[in-house]
Amino acid sequence: MRLNTYLIKSTVVAALGGLLFGFDTAVIAGTTQALTRTYHLSPASLGITVASALWGTVFGAMLAGIPGDRYGRRDSLRVMAVLYLVSALGCAFAWDWSALVLFRFIGGLGIGGSSVLGPMYIAEISPAKWRGRLVGFFQFNVVFGILLAYFSNYLIGLAGFGGVEWRWMLGVAAIPAGLFFVTLFGIPRSPRWLVKKQRIEDARRVLQMTEGLNVEEELEQIVESVKLEGGQEALFTRKYRIPIFLAVSIAVFNQLSGINAILYYLNDIFARAGFSKVSGDLQAVAVGATNLVFTIIAMAVIDRVGRKTLLLIGSVGTAACLAGVSVIFATSHHEGMLVWLLMGYIAFFGSSQGAVIWVYISEVFPNRVRAKGQSLGCFSHWFMNALISGIFPLMAASSGAYPFVFFAAMMVLQFFVVLFLYPETKGISLEEMQKRLGIA
Repeated sequence: MRLNTYLIKSTVVAALGGLLFGFDTAVIAGTTQALTRTYHLSPASLGITVASALWGTVFGAMLAGIPGDRYGRRDSLRVMAVLYLVSALGCAFAWDWSALVLFRFIGGLGIGGSSVLGPMYIAEISPAKWRGRLVGFFQFNVVFGILLAYFSNYLIGLAGFGGVEWRWMLGVAAIPAGLFFVTLFGIPRSPRWLVKKQRIEDARRVLQMTEGLNVEEELEQIVESVKLEGGQEALFTRKYRIPIFLAVSIAVFNQLSGINAILYYLNDIFARAGFSKVSGDLQAVAVGATNLVFTIIAMAVIDRVGRKTLLLIGSVGTAACLAGVSVIFATSHHEGMLVWLLMGYIAFFGSSQGAVIWVYISEVFPNRVRAKGQSLGCFSHWFMNALISGIFPLMAASSGAYPFVFFAAMMVLQFFVVLFLYPETKGISLEEMQKRLGIA
């Protein structure tokens, strides 16, 4: 089958949550030095400032499945858009450090919620043949948002706003947040959610608009799957131990790679290696562009090469690059290689863990617990993110090499876990996947 414009439009709109996710998480990198001066932050309080949004994502991810099941994925995404908007404006006009932390926490709620609801919505409207690439578009938007944040920081840095520069950097996210809210009114509900609510005709119309072919067969599979559910089920039962392990482990390893700690403190890392502020901003743009390019490459091959193969390749590549970065900081030699090693690291990450995580978590749970499972996976991801990003300044203050040695070791461990324990999910319908995992 061919992709149709309605399916593409729905995917693009839902994935705007990913763009805001990426922008809001990475934009802080350009403000850390200004915030440290403005509020006289210690390494510990800087960690709190950065991690405040991340603790919001923990709660957002943990709770998003509740409105996602009750009110639908699409309508719940509208709430996330409002949270993004409030956070951006609140950070721009923050009157003291406590207010800044509060509004960053509110933004985190939106990030965590959209990281659950966006991929889940796209997975549920996508045909199996295209699911990897379409859900992968959410990750594309995440890394595009990261690149936009770095580029926005660079441009605002050139504009000469002086002491209020950081307010502009944090506040500009209000523009895409407003666009996200408005465009969500033009896409349909998830057909699988509609079937769960006994709205069969509505589900059929959505499938006709998004799939076009094999509508009755697809609808029959969804209805049969929902009938087998027999209502809501508890997630933490023995029968779901495999998908729980897969979702939690891929989320935890995603953060044990060090990706977000590196992205959030990228300017500080370059400064520690001797780069100037403007030069560091430009290097950050180069890293963000690398992330985008290799995420696009991964999206193009994920449904052919497979999720597991990409994860294995990425584990080897990221471990090697992180080991190189640790050597630079341990020896204080060859600092000029730092940007190339970080770009290599980002290339391997973007084409593996970055592209696979949201696809994989959305695939391994059956319909009856998918919202809860997606929330669990995202909760695990954001909890580790907050933990690592909060202590990264303290680890780096004692030795710049320590964090990178640790991250490299975790990627070696991930290689063997994926090799021996992860199943491949490419080209398999969501209903067939639950049979293969023994949870039908």
